[in-house]
Formats: sequence, C-alpha cells, structure tokens
Amino acid sequence: MLFNSWPFVFLTLAALFVYYLPSLKRWQTYTLLAFSFVFYAYDSPWLLLLLLASALLNGLASYGAMEKGRPRAYATCGVILNLLLLALFKYGGLLANSFMDTSDGIGHFLCTIPLPLGISFYTFSGISLVVDAYRGKLDQATTQGITLREHLRRTFLYIVFFPKLLAGPIAKSREFFDDIKPKHLKDINFAFAFKSLVVGYFLKMVVADNLKDFTFWMAYPYFELRGTGSLLLMLFGYTMQIFADFAGYSLIAIGVASLFGYQLPTNFHFPYISSSFREFWKRWHITLSQFLMEYLYFSLGGNRKGKARTYLNLLLTMMLGGLWHGAAWSFLVWGTFHGLCLVIERAVCGKRRYCVSLGKSPAAERASHLLSVILVFTLVSFGWLLFVLPNFADAVHYVQCIVTNYGKVALIDPKLMPIAIYSLPVIIYHLLYYYRQTTFIQKYILRFDYVFYGLMLFLILTNSGSANSFVYFQF
Repeated sequence: MLFNSWPFVFLTLAALFVYYLPSLKRWQTYTLLAFSFVFYAYDSPWLLLLLLASALLNGLASYGAMEKGRPRAYATCGVILNLLLLALFKYGGLLANSFMDTSDGIGHFLCTIPLPLGISFYTFSGISLVVDAYRGKLDQATTQGITLREHLRRTFLYIVFFPKLLAGPIAKSREFFDDIKPKHLKDINFAFAFKSLVVGYFLKMVVADNLKDFTFWMAYPYFELRGTGSLLLMLFGYTMQIFADFAGYSLIAIGVASLFGYQLPTNFHFPYISSSFREFWKRWHITLSQFLMEYLYFSLGGNRKGKARTYLNLLLTMMLGGLWHGAAWSFLVWGTFHGLCLVIERAVCGKRRYCVSLGKSPAAERASHLLSVILVFTLVSFGWLLFVLPNFADAVHYVQCIVTNYGKVALIDPKLMPIAIYSLPVIIYHLLYYYRQTTFIQKYILRFDYVFYGLMLFLILTNSGSANSFVYFQF
C-alpha cells in the first residue's frame, strides 16, 4: 500500500478514529497492530506470515537475551537467524544467478523467491532489538520483570508499526519502547504533523513523481542518443529525485507516526549542502548511517585499532551498507565507492574542515566551502548512476557517453528542461536551511511560512505527477 494512495489515506483515518475512541483506549497497541497487519497484507497477504515470523523470532530472542542464563546464545541465534532470513529472501537470487545453475534444482528455487517489501528495514529493526536487549540498553524500569506476553506485544508493535515498516526510518528499539504508553489526542502536535505531511507529500508527488518522467530516459539504451548536456541534466534530475522521493517518504512516515503519538527519528538533514563525505553520511539516511556505525563499524573495532584497521573498517562497513541497498553487485560497487571516498578523505584531509583548502581568510574559507560542496555533490551524483543502472557496464557506458557524445548530438534536448523546474524546490529547500539565520529568511520567510505550506498543498492537488512506488521500496 503506497503512502501516496487513497487506500492509505482511508486506512490512516480509520486507524486514528478507532485508536482515539475513549472506550478502546486500553487497546491502542492492538489497534495499531491490526491496522499494520492490514497495511502490509494489502498487496501480498501471504508475505504477512514472514513478517509475523520475523517479529516472533525477535521477540523470543530479545526476551532470552534479557534474561539470566544464556543471553549471549539467544542474542547470537537471533542475529544469525535475522541475517539468514535476509540472505535467503533478498540475496538468494543474486547468489544463484552468480554461482549456480538456475535451470533447475536449488538455483531455480532461489530465483523464484519473491522479495518481501520492507524486509531490509524490519530485519534491521529486529537486529537492533536483539542487540540492545543483550547489551542492556533497553529501559530497565520498563523491562524489569516483564512477562513474555507483554514483551511480545511491544516487540510486534516495534517491528510492524506501519508508518516505518516498509522504508524506515530505522527506529532504535530502546527509543521506541520508551514511547509505548497510552496516548491522548490533546497531546498531539498537529502543527508538526501537518508540516511534515505537506512537505513530504510535496517532495514525493510534485517533485519526485514529475522528475521520474524525465529521468526515465537515463535507462539503457535511450541515453546513448542524448547529448552531453542532456545526460548531465538527467543525472542532476535523478539526484534531486532520489532525495525528494526518500526524504518525502521519511517525512510522511514521521508525520503519520506523530498523529499516533510516536516520534520517529529524523532521516534526512539537507544532505546536499555537505562539504565532505563524512558530513554527507551524517545527513543522508541518518538512521541507516547510525545503525551501521553502532552495530557494524564499532563491532569491527571502529577507530580503536590504528589507522590501517580504521580504514578497513570504514570500507567494509560501506561495502556491506551498499549491498544492503539491493541484490545486485552494482550496489556493492556503490558502497565500495563511498567507502573509498571516506577513506581517502580521512587520510588526505584529516580533521580539516574542508578538503579543498584555499587559505584561512574569510573569503578563502567561503570559497573552500563552496568548492567542497560542489565536489561532494558531483561525486555523490555520479554514484547514483548505479541506482538508475544496476548493470555496472551500463553505468560505465553512461559516463562514456557524457564524454563521447559531445558535439555529436544536440547539447541539451529542450524537452528535458522541466527537470530544472522540478528540481528547483529541492535547491530552495536546501538554501533556506543554509541561510536560515539571515534577516531576510527570518523576517520574510519564516514569519509567513503558512503561505508556502498553502502553496505546496495547492501544487499537491493540482500538479502531482503520476503515482509511483517509492524508490527505496526495492530495498
């Protein structure tokens, strides 16, 4: 069920109505569970069984990890089973196609396994719960002496809570569990929910869904017939599109969750103003970055075992993070690319504020910052080619066409110029944040922000693109 669909709107309204009925207040958790099951089963009912099995697995494993006796065994089994589940349903086909005969037998079976929506996200949520339980990071006041039944109730809600179920944000179990308590309508911040939903739907339906009709031509072999300017413009457009699509999803999820009294973590923080790759990964898909840092990078040793080991840990973390994004070797290449950028940046730039250094005067500082932002943005944009063209050879060919098509074909196809128009809101969105402390922004923009929210709402109703699934649903 897509967030940008009427069935989702009706399901959310129905859930809110039942959720806040005074006579059913003590059943709020079960109300959310019931509507979350309906949400997930809407398109593929039988895959709900896998989700329930995952939630049950993590509930039992995390409960065992909290108890005295053999907590390490429970935690280890829980993490391994989560990873096996992810490997079977997400990477079985990739491994079969790469290393096995797929005409029959096990290879053929692995290729026929469907990819359950949201499996990457709810599996990572399960791992977070099991590890936090083992490390004693769950609130002792709420877990001390808790019964298995009560723990399973909370675990199921944490895993299947429908606003975050399919594409995050990846909420940490210790934070979500603290939030499970009776909710009251009077405590809801409706202004926050409204703003999150309007910006989220605007980014998705007006920006991303319109851009997709133009970035479609990046597919092979269509891009071969485009000029250098058109190829660069489409790449720029996809860079804007993937941000608008996923940041829009996250804002909608955060807004809907807040209506039920739950606070999901921020997932994007204006990533395209980053002046380093380290900063970029603190601003892009923040909850995934934090998950990989806490549960993988630190577990590998982090930066505690010397420079060489630090660089290796960074590279391995980003490689596995890249492979998490999709069952194709191109995603491993994408993760490796970002890992190498982080390693080179750390080795060459050290603790300097900007990698591009033009001096220490105010003017030189500003120029260094601008050039660093442009450099990071350019490299990140070329990295997105591996999302558009999962076949690595096609991505390389796209870059070749940028060079070789110059002068052979019209520089820019006029039909692609709307990319610049639909990308403009993302640019303005970042600039408003960057210059947020200036007098003009404070006096003329923030004081009259309701005008801009009204304009976005109007454009959602009048200028939305054709409905399309969210990009990160494939992960």
